[in-house]
Amino acid sequence: MPLPTDAAALAALLPGTWSVGATNSPMWLGGDRLRPRFSYELESADPLVFGNIVSFTRGDGVEKTIVGRDRFRADGFVWRGSRLLSFVTSRWSVIGSTNDSNIVAIRFTKSKLSPAGIDVIVRDGMDSHAFRTAVAGLSESLGLTQGEFASLTWLELAD
Repeated sequence: MPLPTDAAALAALLPGTWSVGATNSPMWLGGDRLRPRFSYELESADPLVFGNIVSFTRGDGVEKTIVGRDRFRADGFVWRGSRLLSFVTSRWSVIGSTNDSNIVAIRFTKSKLSPAGIDVIVRDGMDSHAFRTAVAGLSESLGLTQGEFASLTWLELAD
């Protein structure tokens, strides 16, 4: 699929709930934040703005959420947290997706609280084996270099 970089394509691609299936982000690799999920809800098409809820299960089994808003700029999105996290921002962009729009690769830039990284997200309903096979076969079309693909850790997909 051509890289979805315009607002209309991204507005059609991102709404819904996604599981993080592969990542090189320390946020998801420390063992204390399991089964991460991203939910995007279109708030405005022009300018493009999504409401965003990041959810995960802590190591002790407690479900946690982080609420924010993603505003599209010419080169990607700027995420800003809400409430206590309103001072926190990060920049990210979609670097590729599959033709069926069920797998999306996201690149995050370094922020004050986290290093740069990659998340590969998948829509609900895909099993882990099919996801790995698809990403391995399509890593270039997902915008991943060989080094980035090799750096990914595969996560348990959320139910």
